[in-house]
Amino acid sequence: MSGEEDDPGKGERIAKWLARAGVASRREAEKLIADGKVKLNGKVVETPATFVAAGDKVNVEGKPVAPPERTRLFRYHKPDGLVTTHRDPQGRPTVFEKLPPGLPRVVSIGRLDLNSEGLLLLTNDGELARRLELPSNGWLRRYRVRVHGAVDEKQLAYLARGITVEGVAYGPIEAGLDSRQGANAWLTVSLKEGKNREVRRVMAHLGLQVTRLIRVAYGPFQLGALPRAGVEEVHPRILRDQLGIGEKPVRRRGAEPAPEAPPAPPGSRTIPRARNAAPRRPHANRRRPSPRS
Repeated sequence: MSGEEDDPGKGERIAKWLARAGVASRREAEKLIADGKVKLNGKVVETPATFVAAGDKVNVEGKPVAPPERTRLFRYHKPDGLVTTHRDPQGRPTVFEKLPPGLPRVVSIGRLDLNSEGLLLLTNDGELARRLELPSNGWLRRYRVRVHGAVDEKQLAYLARGITVEGVAYGPIEAGLDSRQGANAWLTVSLKEGKNREVRRVMAHLGLQVTRLIRVAYGPFQLGALPRAGVEEVHPRILRDQLGIGEKPVRRRGAEPAPEAPPAPPGSRTIPRARNAAPRRPHANRRRPSPRS
């Protein structure tokens, strides 16, 4: 058994337990432990290798932490002007201060910077957040990007090979021109890594200034028609279908089984979209509502 595994006889490692309880990511939980801010049954926890068993009482910074509940996932339409952190040293407003009441304690899956907006996934399970942030899951992050400057479509196509900017290597980026009006243009940009300020830095390297950046999809989850600052929970069925989380519903005895969906055509790839999923990107020549200036 590796050092990262839990021991069924002892319980669950406290950093992982805190992450699943939505207190913080596992790495952040380990820092809380190192700072002496976590207590187990009244005693300060000294190592993240400490185990939590059923009935144990955990406190973080003097506040009791409830045991982890079932995993929940939320779509949030982040406005610009908020930082994606629980506390900001500069005193700027944060995403978590502006969430509507009634939500459980949640952490974000990835981040959007201060001036970015759009889809931000939130969960009460820090382990799930850690898993979905990894580029190895192969999920595309898709953005609509308004830029100022002369767009060269050949340069955009070149990004599909990957690019290095100021010593930082970025993986393949799919970028296409949607519309152009004077010195401004709208692009659709898709990538898998999502490094810090990746879109802005790559566009600046191409001589383009990003004046608005909206994330419209994270893997199979879409921003869709979710209103600005709105939150909507992802249905448990979608968590089961997309992430393998949760149990299949038990059919009652004597109930008719649900009809099976028709088989997909050979070679196709079907992904159920989240509720209020956004429509596919329209053709560049079709008229579309103008985004907010």
